[in-house]
Amino acid sequence: MSIFIKTRHRQGSFISTSSLPDIIFILLFFFMVSTRLRDTQILVNVVPPAASESQKLEKKSNVSYIYVGQPLNTTKHGEAYRIQLNDRYAETGEIGSFIGAEKAFRLPEEQKNLVVSLVADKRVKMNTIQEIIYALRQSEAFRVNYATRKE
Repeated sequence: MSIFIKTRHRQGSFISTSSLPDIIFILLFFFMVSTRLRDTQILVNVVPPAASESQKLEKKSNVSYIYVGQPLNTTKHGEAYRIQLNDRYAETGEIGSFIGAEKAFRLPEEQKNLVVSLVADKRVKMNTIQEIIYALRQSEAFRVNYATRKE
């Protein structure tokens, strides 16, 4: 006859999960502090023109933005349309140095694929847009995107 021996269930070592919420909140706080949500603060009022046919940009990490519109604070900066590069107002002569700085910031293989997105108000004169495009050509930034809104 065989003897059946009942084995007692051993309690294995368990991991305490009481500190798990603390660890999760520390990680959440770290990522909230270290993540940038917006690169620039928009200083001009922009209502892009409507377009019936438009495409979305696929890779937005290689895009530099130029904003053109009326300043938000018209009492301090006037009502004339202004150009915004990063977080400051600029003139068309400063666009070349802006593009040079943007290219220097990127990797060499990304410099060829730099896209300049022109976010202009629909009431901006075409002469201003043409001056910006001419300055972009002078600085060898040939890929230009015009920001629009859906009709």
